[in-house]
Amino acid sequence: MSQKRALSPSPSSSASLPIEIFRSAPIEDRSSVFVGAYSLSLSAKALQGLPDFKTASHRIAAWRKPSRQRSILPKSEKLYDTGYDDDGERYGGKRLEKMLGDMNIEGSVVVARWYGGTMLGPIRFNHIEACAKEAIQKWKAAAVEIERAEAQKRQKMEDDAKRRYLEETLRERDQSIFVLRGLLADKSRGLGSSGPVVETAPPTPKKPISYSNMPIEALRRLDKARDATIAFILKEIDKVEERQKALKDLKTEADHDHSVGRDEHEEISHHPSESEDHLLEPTLGLKPKSQELEAPDNDSKSLRAEANIDSG
Repeated sequence: MSQKRALSPSPSSSASLPIEIFRSAPIEDRSSVFVGAYSLSLSAKALQGLPDFKTASHRIAAWRKPSRQRSILPKSEKLYDTGYDDDGERYGGKRLEKMLGDMNIEGSVVVARWYGGTMLGPIRFNHIEACAKEAIQKWKAAAVEIERAEAQKRQKMEDDAKRRYLEETLRERDQSIFVLRGLLADKSRGLGSSGPVVETAPPTPKKPISYSNMPIEALRRLDKARDATIAFILKEIDKVEERQKALKDLKTEADHDHSVGRDEHEEISHHPSESEDHLLEPTLGLKPKSQELEAPDNDSKSLRAEANIDSG
């Protein structure tokens, strides 16, 4: 019979699973019974002290816990405190310790054996390892289930946060659409019949839509639809503003032409003779009245000059 080895201290583990013990189904062989128990957080000594293991002939144990020691080498492997207790079943504890290392499992495992009076030989180690592995597999299955439940909980929290964001965003966009439609209607009225026909916005917003009972996918679709609506209204506002600018430019040009015509009319009214002379020269080839009036003076002067010459 092997001598028991003292248990090394087991550091506390920050386990995500609650403190639970996972047991294997019993294995019976020639009146001997084997049952395994595993825990991620409890110590091997605590498992050995389970009430239903007190009557067992052997309580073979092994443990593998993260060590408080740290390696000074960079990128070194994680260190573990390991150990085993044969509890009278020679080599049994050592095999469980090796199994934990091979499976890369942290925690403690104990296999209780009730001796039935018949020596089993090496097959007993198979039974010991089989019970330990089954208990560990049950823990793994529970860990996966807990992780799935945690993932679903996180997803629900994310969906709830997203829902609240979408609901608030949709309410804000509904208000923005109401304001933009009113702005478009006001701008379109200024165009008169030349502008597009726009539905007049109501004086007050419609009753807010209740988004709380809608599926989140429906909220996402509505969010995209509200974006498209806002973009469309903004484009329509741009078109109206372009028409307003074009009408303003036309009015400015018309005012300018009217002002130029008025100035020309005033200038003609101030100088009518010059205007008439200017009109007659290129068309009829007539001399200006002023030149016609001057012609007799020139003739009389030449006649007087000839008379003086004759008299002389």
